[in-house]
Amino acid sequence: MRGVILAGGAGTRLHPCTLVTNKHLLPVYNKPMIFHPLETLKSLGVTDIILITGGNSIGDFMQLLGSGENFGVRLTYKIQDKPAGIAHALMMAEDFANGEKVAVVLGDNVFDNSKIPVTGAGNDDKAIIFLKEVDDPERFGVATVNEAGNVLEIEEKPKQPKSNYAVTGLYIYPPDVYDFIRTLKPSARGELELTDVNNIYIRGDRMRSVKLDGFWSDAGTFQSLMRASNFLWSKVEDAGKS
Repeated sequence: MRGVILAGGAGTRLHPCTLVTNKHLLPVYNKPMIFHPLETLKSLGVTDIILITGGNSIGDFMQLLGSGENFGVRLTYKIQDKPAGIAHALMMAEDFANGEKVAVVLGDNVFDNSKIPVTGAGNDDKAIIFLKEVDDPERFGVATVNEAGNVLEIEEKPKQPKSNYAVTGLYIYPPDVYDFIRTLKPSARGELELTDVNNIYIRGDRMRSVKLDGFWSDAGTFQSLMRASNFLWSKVEDAGKS
C-alpha cells in the first residue's frame, strides 16, 4: 500500500499566519503540522509516500522533509497547479500508486497514531473510512454504519445527524479509485469532491469503516489547532512523567 498526503489549499481560516506560509508548515505544539500525517501513514506501515501541494509551497516542503530518509520513508512530491478539489489532488497520485491500494490522509489532521488499528487496510476490494465519535457531529460529514461496519450513508454537516460518528481525514482506497474520480463532475464549488467518490463506493456496497478510540482533530482553524496542540503537549508531559 502506498501513501498520499494532501497538503494543498489556501488556509484562509488561519489568516494572517498563512499569508506567508502553507498552513501545513505551521507548528502543532512542537512539530510542523506536516509531520503528523507523515507519522500517521508510518503507523499504518506505509513508507512510500507522495505529498501533493500547491506550487508556491513545494520548495518549503522539500527543504523541510527532503527525501524522507530522516523519517524512515521515501518521499515523492507533486504540484497541484490549481485548487480543484481533494479528489482532483488524489487523481494526481495515480501513476505513483502503480496499481496498489492507497492510504490517503489530509495534511491538517492529527491522530493518536497509537490507537489506529494497523489491520484496517484489509485484503478485500472495499474502501475504508476512519470514524471518530464526537459531541458536535453536525460540523462534519457523518456516517451511518451497520453492525458489520459497512457504511450505509454519509451526510455532510447534517442539521439532525443520524449518528455521532464523524468522518475523519484518513481513507484507504482500492486501485479503482482513479476510475471513479474520472467520472466525477465539479461540484457547485467548482471542485471534484472526495465525498462523491465515497458515495460511489457506498452505492456499490464497497465501503466499510473503522472506529477510532484515540484522539483526532483537524488543525485547520485556530480553535482546532489549539486543541491538537494541547493534546500533543499532554502526551509529551505524560511521557516525561512515566
